Amino acid sequence: QVQLQESGGGLAQAGDSLRLSCAASGRTFSSNAMAWFRQAPGKEREFVAGINWSGSNTRYADSLKGRFTISRDNVKNTVYLQMNNLKSEDTAVYYCAGRWIGTIVTTTDGMNFWGKGTQVTVSS
Repeated sequence: QVQLQESGGGLAQAGDSLRLSCAASGRTFSSNAMAWFRQAPGKEREFVAGINWSGSNTRYADSLKGRFTISRDNVKNTVYLQMNNLKSEDTAVYYCAGRWIGTIVTTTDGMNFWGKGTQVTVSS
């Protein structure tokens, strides 16, 4: 079983940057595709970014391209989300998720394990 622990969330002002981290336990991390999702109050959980098992392929929500960057370190069993030029609409709980297969999917039901989330609040 894989456990995920997110960190790095908090309060930011519009235009700031934050980097989220997701530390994974378990021996399968280097073969798992990983992703970040987010859920704003009253809204459905939505895909933010995904990365394949090796880090050679990434995908982003169209609205976030150019501001957010996903990366991973398979030695540290950690996936990151660098968020730049934050906007108030980025306010949400951000979840790290993974799947047993190493290829990226963008749907919540395609993920096999989840972290508990970290709150990001952006004030304008």
